[in-house]
Amino acid sequence: MNDFLGSRHSRRDVLRAAAALTLGSAALGACASEEDPGGTGTAPGQAPQEVFTEPATRLSGDLRILLWSHFVPSHDEWFDRFARDWGSRVGVNVTVDHIDQAQIPTRIAAEIQARQGHDLIQYIATLSQFEPSVLDMKDLVAEANRRWGRQLPLCEKSSRNPATGKFYAYSPGWVPDPGNYRRSLWEPVGLPNGPSTWDELLTGAAEIKRSKGVPLGLGMSQEIDSNMVLRALMWSYGASVQDENERVVINSPETIAAIEYMTRLYQQAMTPEVFSWNAASNNQGLVAGKLSYIVNSISAWRTAATSNPDVADDTFFVPALRGPRAALAAQHVLYNWIVPQHATGADAAKEFLLHYTANFKAATYASKLYDFCAWSGLTPELPGWLASDPFGSKPPDKLKLLADAVPWSANIGHPGPASTAIGEVFSTFVVPNMFARAARGEMTPQQSVAEAENQVNAIFAKWRAAGLVGG
Repeated sequence: MNDFLGSRHSRRDVLRAAAALTLGSAALGACASEEDPGGTGTAPGQAPQEVFTEPATRLSGDLRILLWSHFVPSHDEWFDRFARDWGSRVGVNVTVDHIDQAQIPTRIAAEIQARQGHDLIQYIATLSQFEPSVLDMKDLVAEANRRWGRQLPLCEKSSRNPATGKFYAYSPGWVPDPGNYRRSLWEPVGLPNGPSTWDELLTGAAEIKRSKGVPLGLGMSQEIDSNMVLRALMWSYGASVQDENERVVINSPETIAAIEYMTRLYQQAMTPEVFSWNAASNNQGLVAGKLSYIVNSISAWRTAATSNPDVADDTFFVPALRGPRAALAAQHVLYNWIVPQHATGADAAKEFLLHYTANFKAATYASKLYDFCAWSGLTPELPGWLASDPFGSKPPDKLKLLADAVPWSANIGHPGPASTAIGEVFSTFVVPNMFARAARGEMTPQQSVAEAENQVNAIFAKWRAAGLVGG
């Protein structure tokens, strides 16, 4: 493997780093060899065997890791042990800290400004806004591609800036974002298999709220789930923040139509709580039996399997809803691992990420099939697991549709890349605020889109001037 540490920085890099700090403050959220990493498969109900390859160079010192508190707690129990075991084997003192995902961007900004802190940081969405302040992971991605084939384009587009050619993050995994619906509520309105279009969602959810008093839950708040689902709605109408050439196109008839739709959906099928939700709110509402439909990963359903089994058995999944132009969903989680420029354990960080990726099937299993790998050949068991859930879903094939989630999943910059500008638009919640203003009646859809356009144009102009956005 190549040496991972060539990290000289030009004057331009320093200037870009200064711009990133301004943004970061504003954004204040049994081993075997690895000769056959795919293996011959893992028996149902059996945790995968972990593999190990000696690092390319001798390692020592500390590796300080920061990552989110996973929505499926069993993952963190596995990860902490996994990381420490690797450190003991290679001579590195590994420490792992978990915090709420909403706090991670703020922590990153603070550590970058202080030029000290963690060596390796994970977040559940793109961290492109910190591009000037992190190491280029191009060499790591190249080595991973050499070992396991090409990285999933969805993950590449969410970790590489085509304007600079820099991999500002390493993205070994992602999570689909299906619709979660209660069959007992949707069957009486003629949709036992759940809605397949946004129009069906409106008519069905409105009738459920009218007849049963149970709302649906799609957020319009300053949190990550709202950011994801509202982009999915925009794309379904043919709207987007930018085009494929990174030109701002948010002010369009299609965006206005999407906002008008969401306003109707809110008025007929939701409650005001959606304006103040955090990332756990829709999960909690579904688990408590108080919501008919949410757009989320499988974590709420997994939680219900223990705390409210009747709701879990009644919860089923649908792929991205179809609108007038498309049927797309944003990835629910897109893992970005970054190494800040101040990191003293960069060599160890990159070697650990290769070890982690080689064992992604163990991560998938420990997360109870929440985490999907960016190199599908490393998790050959996944389709079988989804078709017959090793964790006891009823029916066993409830998750089977997720095996085909890639075609209906998109990065947050779709149809362009998740650039530095897109990262700031995302982290400052321009899109959820745009929808909320109109749904609350504070502005017309046209006025709210115009305000959002002004904000997006300013963000893109700043980063284009720094050479970090194309178009």
